[in-house]
Amino acid sequence: MKSSRLPIALQQSVMRALRSNLQQANQRLERDYAEPKLVYQQRGTAAGTAWLQSWEIRLNPVLLLENQQAFIDEVIPHELAHLLVWKYFGRVAPHGKEWKWMMATVLEVAPRRTHQFELDSVRSRAFPYRCSCQQHQLSIRRHNRVLRGESEYRCLRCGDILQPGDFLNS
Repeated sequence: MKSSRLPIALQQSVMRALRSNLQQANQRLERDYAEPKLVYQQRGTAAGTAWLQSWEIRLNPVLLLENQQAFIDEVIPHELAHLLVWKYFGRVAPHGKEWKWMMATVLEVAPRRTHQFELDSVRSRAFPYRCSCQQHQLSIRRHNRVLRGESEYRCLRCGDILQPGDFLNS
C-alpha cells in the first residue's frame, strides 16, 4: 500500500473534532480526561482502533482521505468512545451497552459498530488457491509462506492441501 500524505487542513479537522467530542464528554461525565494521541498508521480495512493502555487512537489515512467528513463524524467519536468507556467503566464488552450509551447519550452519535466505507483501495491482494471442492483466496502473507515452503494450508471442508492456481487453468 502506498503511504498517503494527509493534508494538514484535514489533520486539523480531525483534531478539532476529537477535541470537541472530548470536551463534550468531559462536561457531561464531569471528568477531565486528557487528549488521546492520534496516530495515522492503521492499515487494512479498519478505519481506526483505540489503544486503551497507551490512550491512543490509530486512524487509517487512506480511508480518512477517501471519506473525510463521514470519517470525522463517525470514526473519531467511535474510537474516542472506546477510550472513554475504558476509563469510566473499566474493561467491558467493546460494543456493549456502556459503549452504546457513551456514543448515543454522551457524544450524541449513532452507535454503529462498523463503517460503511468503500474498501477496494485498502483490501489486501489475494491469491487464488484450489482444493478438490472449491477455490480459496490466500493473503499475500500466506501465499509467500507457501512459496517459501514454510506453511501449507488445508481446506476446512474437504481437508485437501491448497494448491496455487485457479479453476480457469485446471
